[in-house]
Amino acid sequence: MAEGGAEHGAEHGAEHGAEHGAEHGAEHGAEDRAEADAGERSGGAAPLRVLHVSWPTAGGVAGYVAQVAGDQRRRGWDVAVAAPPGGDLSARCAAAGVPWFRWPAGRAPGPRTLPEVLRLRRLVRGFAPDVIHLHSAKAGLAGRLLRRRGTPVIFQPHGWSWLAATGPQVLVSRCWERLAARRSDALICVGNGELEEGRRAGVRGPYRLVRNGVDRRRFTPAGDDARRAARTRLGLPAGAPLAVCVGRLTRQKAQDVLLAAWPDVIERCPDARLAIVGDGEDLGALKRQAVPGVLFVPAVADPRPWLAASNVVVLPSRWEGLPLTALEALATGRPLVGTDVPGISEVLRPGLGALVPVEDPAALADQIAVRLLVPGLAEREGREAAAASAAYDVARTLSLLAAVTRKVAGLGETPEEVLGDVRAVAGGLLGARGEGALGEGVADGSADGVGGREEGGGVGGVEGGTGGQVQGVGTAGCAGDGSGAVTPPNSSR
Repeated sequence: MAEGGAEHGAEHGAEHGAEHGAEHGAEHGAEDRAEADAGERSGGAAPLRVLHVSWPTAGGVAGYVAQVAGDQRRRGWDVAVAAPPGGDLSARCAAAGVPWFRWPAGRAPGPRTLPEVLRLRRLVRGFAPDVIHLHSAKAGLAGRLLRRRGTPVIFQPHGWSWLAATGPQVLVSRCWERLAARRSDALICVGNGELEEGRRAGVRGPYRLVRNGVDRRRFTPAGDDARRAARTRLGLPAGAPLAVCVGRLTRQKAQDVLLAAWPDVIERCPDARLAIVGDGEDLGALKRQAVPGVLFVPAVADPRPWLAASNVVVLPSRWEGLPLTALEALATGRPLVGTDVPGISEVLRPGLGALVPVEDPAALADQIAVRLLVPGLAEREGREAAAASAAYDVARTLSLLAAVTRKVAGLGETPEEVLGDVRAVAGGLLGARGEGALGEGVADGSADGVGGREEGGGVGGVEGGTGGQVQGVGTAGCAGDGSGAVTPPNSSR
């Protein structure tokens, strides 16, 4: 992400000072806390200490890390986050009251990896965590190379590294993850697709399936009044059909395919607008590809106004784990048009929008245009989407994450977490009966854990919900050509 020189210098100075003070304080108190930290395992009152390490500092992963760390802090745990400078993760942590340690690290492995590992080791020694939770590939690499004897490690890929690799790096990434799984006390996957992708690649380990969730107190259905208010606030035309794409500007998110599709949308719906919300390394190339009617918006900490302003939300990704934007769009009551990849297809069930093939601009344009030209279809799908979002309440996600963390630390569950697991089991049973809710649980087929046990391999100790379908949906849509005639869409999914 590009940063101005003055801004970078000021941020570097502030973050360096914050890191020095926080690390110094952690080191100074490490010996004093050693006896107290052991107390929780023997029934004392000392809080569980967790260090989250993240390479992504912006976008969905950064928001996820800050949300999880903030929740664990509210549980009374001693929590901190280590991450590179840049992005908004440090600000999110500050807002959540979570200490943030500066960990300079590049995105890709290379000659600087060893110094990065040594820097992380100093932070780990200073903070002395009971559990280290590593988020995404680079943090997973550094954290599992330095693994301290006796300190449990949780790894959460947020999308496997080989999916972003090309050529020989695909095999290298897969081989590393197979080896590193042995250094992981839990491998948390955010969706069935991510878990099965790991297994297909030969990664064997203590999988835990904990689906992403959305805060349904913040993301609520937005009707016509909310759409008008959001457009007024954002300075958008009140009546223009609007498609919105929120996400990092990267090859994974495939905004290039969306821009290739957009001329076909404009041909059928000339007054349509497209808002691409996010930052990333592909910004320059995407701007050169853009056509009239496309608005580039810098990344926002709160996407709710853009989701509320939209008629349809688009996810043209080449691969995903289980995208938060999809869950946020559902909760806002907006139909989705997304690619048929694991993660998106897990969320985007019939009646909530449309699935299209990966890298197919024509199919993508068709399904976007359908929902911009036939408001009744978009409204029906939006209502179904809001109802379906109940299956992805973040409270269940956070409860399950807390339970996994306590388990790898060798601690039992609190009554609150037990209740959360009971709710997860109930959700799985409802999902198995076709009532929409989805349950999470152990996914290694052998170890007992959060929410139950599954003997003999398969996905998810409480994974009854994967077969559930929301009933009474599956509305077929029609695409207009601007003249009043309609034609069937390529796909009604």
